[in-house]
Amino acid sequence: MKHVGSSVFPFALALLLSFSWATWSHTHENFLQCMTLRSENSSSTSKLIYTPPNSSYSSILQISIQKPRFSTPATPKPLVIVTPSYVSHIQAAINCSQTYGFQIRVQSGGHDYEGLSYVSDVPFVLIDLINLRSISVDAENNTAWVEAGATTGEVYYRIAKKSKTLGFLAGVATTLGVGGHFSGGGYGTLLRKYGLAVDNIIDAQLIDVKGRFLDRESVGEDLFWAIRGGGGASFGIILAWKIKLAPVPSTVTVFRVNRNLEQNATKLVHRWQYVAAKFYEDLFFRLRLTSVNASQEGKRTIQASFISLYLGVIDKLLPMMQESFPELGLMREDFIEMSWIESILYFAGFPSDESLDVLLNRTSPTRSHFKAKSDYVQEPIPEHGLEGIWQRFYEKEGETARALMFLTPYGGRMSEISEDATSFPHRAGNIYKIFYGVFWEEEGTAASERHISWMRRLYRYMAPYVSKSPRAAHVNYRDLDIGSNGKGNTSYRRASRWGNKYFKCNFDRLVQVKTTVDPANFLKNEQSIPLFSSGWKKGGD
Repeated sequence: MKHVGSSVFPFALALLLSFSWATWSHTHENFLQCMTLRSENSSSTSKLIYTPPNSSYSSILQISIQKPRFSTPATPKPLVIVTPSYVSHIQAAINCSQTYGFQIRVQSGGHDYEGLSYVSDVPFVLIDLINLRSISVDAENNTAWVEAGATTGEVYYRIAKKSKTLGFLAGVATTLGVGGHFSGGGYGTLLRKYGLAVDNIIDAQLIDVKGRFLDRESVGEDLFWAIRGGGGASFGIILAWKIKLAPVPSTVTVFRVNRNLEQNATKLVHRWQYVAAKFYEDLFFRLRLTSVNASQEGKRTIQASFISLYLGVIDKLLPMMQESFPELGLMREDFIEMSWIESILYFAGFPSDESLDVLLNRTSPTRSHFKAKSDYVQEPIPEHGLEGIWQRFYEKEGETARALMFLTPYGGRMSEISEDATSFPHRAGNIYKIFYGVFWEEEGTAASERHISWMRRLYRYMAPYVSKSPRAAHVNYRDLDIGSNGKGNTSYRRASRWGNKYFKCNFDRLVQVKTTVDPANFLKNEQSIPLFSSGWKKGGD
């Protein structure tokens, strides 16, 4: 008998694929009709919904994605992009996605470190909040309402237009969307004085999985607690935050000085660990580590950049530094006085004569491929431990790419707020946080694998020198290497691998909140908060 499998299979496969695409096409049409019917402002929905055949689909998708590693031709794309202008558009997107079995991804700024806010391996709808970014500043009462699609730069800009002595404590990067940035904690140069963004949120508005519009009063304190540090994407779609603005002096002082290994950088970095978290809370004293060319011949060295913001004038900062950290050898000419809003530009790396209007740009000036990780340090790393870091920076991958570490000091207000005040737990006991990043320009899977492998080796090397049980991590520096649920398979046992690292003892309470507000687990991704299950035991598997 003649074997016919090899000739029949291609035909069967083609028939199956054509049937699948026809089915999805029909589902698309039904979804779009559903959106129109369920949106109160239905006349405008055609301008807010994009599907792959639409000529604007690709540009709309790319405009908010800040991480090119997750915008390749092979990256899974949304079946539909919704750019809502009204609450009803979001409510309709939630209801229609549930009706037709789509998952939802939500992005406000596109900086998700693992692309989870705009990538999925299952059919999904992308809700891009780019049109919801109004900011209302009440300078008299030191508050502001900020919609989730606004960026930190836009927030800083609007505050500065109303007051020269008010600011807010959020990221150094000015293109971060506040929907995700605030819900994961949100830290910046004011953290030692005022804590995190989540410590200064006094109200919120969101849409839950039932499509209900909720604020702090109607959402309840458990859910309000969860979205301040636990990430908003597991619990609902954040619409807006009401924030408490921070008083800042009319004059602040900054400095940035570089020291390389030939200028005693190892001992200076070692010494920094003993003083940075103990300074007066008005001083933020950060450290940046990278490898640089030391000469025209291409010889490499390690550069330590000491970068600081002081909420006051030079005459008060200079004697403080000379007394507490004389080894750095700071001189009066190293310091610059400026306004607080000018310090935002300074830390973001803009030229000193740059207009404030640059804060309104929503996209990063450079979009490199990169991989990041995080750690918390509770005991100073010895000099031989630092020298091991330098050795890894000298490896080929560390030199051909742009590898760096940021060491952000804690202490001050961060040591005064309890671990369970919000769902962000990383408080007292940490002397600083580490951000690891490696950035590269080469295209292709091989380049990505090579540089990511280097990052993993550095991370493994650091294990003896950082927090343990758990080895903690920052949820806004999302890292699938520390565990994932796998395509939204959100079991508690699996999720606890990363959940305890991000949220420590707060993880179990987040699971309880999730189970209450989203019992069908509609809002899920590879690192979303899981549901309570029959095999779940508090504090363990």
